[in-house]
Amino acid sequence: MKKDGFACLGLFNPKSPSNVGAVMRAAGCYGANSVFYTGNRYEHAKKFVTDTKKVHQDIPLIAADDLKSIIPLGATPVAIELIEGAKPLTTYTHPKSAFYIFGPEDGSLNKDVLSWCEDVIYIPTQGCMNLAATVNVVLYDRLAKSANIKLGDDVIRNSRDNNNKVKI
Repeated sequence: MKKDGFACLGLFNPKSPSNVGAVMRAAGCYGANSVFYTGNRYEHAKKFVTDTKKVHQDIPLIAADDLKSIIPLGATPVAIELIEGAKPLTTYTHPKSAFYIFGPEDGSLNKDVLSWCEDVIYIPTQGCMNLAATVNVVLYDRLAKSANIKLGDDVIRNSRDNNNKVKI
């Protein structure tokens, strides 16, 4: 992630605990600062969470009544949604500090949420992706377009798990 900015995630009424767990893993991999969620579906199912890297110990996962009321200071709210009139991610310039808002796996962001987001972007796929896949793609795109991306063997050594010691 950009050192002079940040990325936070907002999940609008997420349905699946496995997807929230995978979102947390993506947040850890790409250096997101926090994850907020609304609704009660995840609360009922969070005991089945799949945060296999225990990222929740380093990145807060916070319930909120309303995502608009907790927009991080200085963050640009950006909705990610397959909706007509949205901008394609492929040509999107990410804000220095962003609050990315993702809809539920089985629905869309409502017009109220879209009204306070400064940008609405979509990923040009054939069909829709699940929540965790969408978060991974958006955060990867942010990283790939960043001027502060770190490359090299140190990144690999610090990122791989203990079972991978292969060298070329």
